[in-house]
Amino acid sequence: MQKLAGNLWLHKDRVRDFVTGKIGEPSMNHAIQRTVVCMYDGFGMDYFERSRLPVMKGMAREGLAKPGRAVFPTLTNANNISICCAAWPAEHGVTTNCYFDETTGTARFLEDADFILAPTIFQRFRQKGVRSALLTCKAKTLKLLGRHADFALAAEEPAPEVVETYGLPPEMYSSEVNYWLWEIALDLLKSRPDLGLIYVHTTDYPMHMWAPAESFSLHHLAKLDELLGAARDAAPDAMFLITADHGMNPKQRCLDLRKTCADYGIRLRFAVSPVADRLLKHHRGFGGVSYVYVNNEGELPRVQSLLRDLPGVDDALTRPEAACRFHLMPERIGDLVVMADKDTVFGDLAGSNEVLAAGYRNHGSLYEQDIPLILYGYDGTLPLPGEMQMNFDLTRWLCQEML
Repeated sequence: MQKLAGNLWLHKDRVRDFVTGKIGEPSMNHAIQRTVVCMYDGFGMDYFERSRLPVMKGMAREGLAKPGRAVFPTLTNANNISICCAAWPAEHGVTTNCYFDETTGTARFLEDADFILAPTIFQRFRQKGVRSALLTCKAKTLKLLGRHADFALAAEEPAPEVVETYGLPPEMYSSEVNYWLWEIALDLLKSRPDLGLIYVHTTDYPMHMWAPAESFSLHHLAKLDELLGAARDAAPDAMFLITADHGMNPKQRCLDLRKTCADYGIRLRFAVSPVADRLLKHHRGFGGVSYVYVNNEGELPRVQSLLRDLPGVDDALTRPEAACRFHLMPERIGDLVVMADKDTVFGDLAGSNEVLAAGYRNHGSLYEQDIPLILYGYDGTLPLPGEMQMNFDLTRWLCQEML
């Protein structure tokens, strides 16, 4: 595999040939149905229910559709990797967007593919001789998952060859960047019959900005629905798996847990917001969950009791409790996992708390778990609805059925 400028990954062949269509051997395994995984970032059930979405809701009626659940914490990496690995975080190991690096005593963004401990669907399809493509708005997704896709790009950091073919992407803080990404997916569905798997991951910036019933949100989802219809028409042989990584809710206040504990005479070793990533305009690095680290084990009961009693905190679970309840890898979460109530987020502040501006929307808590599950176009017998509970159940079924 070769890595090229701009985070475009390509297996064996030259990138320009792939983009311009000079490469195109059919998949080695003709029994595997062409599949499009649509991972709409931030697309909670309320967005699905409040929007008209004639194409998507038509696909839901004709296929299998039901409300599902996102993995906790309700953040992109934990859920995106769960979907791509068809597994719980306890198996693949990714529990956060941002982690506490104990060797340096600092927070670091998780963008290293070596953190993933389970095979991805891109790896599994490749083992069957099936080419795959990863199309994402976010550079972190490309860094984590692009290694094993035959063709992968991120709108945040497009390669020159991609720009030459498809034009410059709109800025990341926009709705239009999602349309640009889906236009590329549409082109690949028309021109790349050798791609047996296409994974499309949008950005949730519009959901951070607008509630489901707002006109800008309705326009954004109507355009995405139109593009989904074009993709369905361009690939009538394809199966579509549609889901999300989390929902979105308005938040009223932010708590800095380190400073709050200090106000009570307790010094924490560290507190990290797992939702934090490089796209600060989305959420300012705040989130509805915090991984808290204590200085010594003897302090754990006191810290847990204090955090549980704080206004804005639903609960604070010990590492073993949280790992068991939420199927997380214990080595990759805090000594305590603190869960916010529906109106609260955690993060680093100048003081111990802040009243958030009207219209601030975010995720990470237990209150953003409701997401849609849709399976459309499968040319065999559909699974039973009871087999589909979590967002990654779609890809787990896909791997069981296809591979």
